[in-house]
Amino acid sequence: MANVTFKGKPMTLIGEEVKVGDTAPDFTVLNQGLEPVTLADYDGKVKIISVIPSIDTGVCSQQTRKFNEDASGLENTAILTISVDLPFAQKKWCAAEGLPNVITLSDHRDLSFGEAYGVVMKELRLLARSVFVVDSNNKVVHAEYVGEGTNHPDYDTAIAKAKEAK
Repeated sequence: MANVTFKGKPMTLIGEEVKVGDTAPDFTVLNQGLEPVTLADYDGKVKIISVIPSIDTGVCSQQTRKFNEDASGLENTAILTISVDLPFAQKKWCAAEGLPNVITLSDHRDLSFGEAYGVVMKELRLLARSVFVVDSNNKVVHAEYVGEGTNHPDYDTAIAKAKEAK
């Protein structure tokens, strides 16, 4: 498993680590309308899955904005931001930030995504900061588990991998 800390404290990650070349695990999360969403809802698209501990914090907010600004012009690409925040909080953040088209998905109900991708921080019941790029055939082409939860991911590499993906 990936070694992750949060504010310098080691975290225990629950679930299986996802690696480049793996078939992306399925999951069920909730959208802002409280409707279930699965990986299959984005079949045929390249997916940038941006995973954050909580939308309403500095680095998480910046990460969500950065991926949506830098990758929004990529053809046939869905940018998904997943956290355990309630869908209501995600919707409120999007409205306050003036980003109504950002796709935020909540894993608060049963940690389906977090466990499938090995990003649940047991001690906090939050998702560890990470980024996954999944091609249109649901193969993982990039996986980054950010070592320290308060640090930024490698945006440039993730976007480059999304551009290369088919």
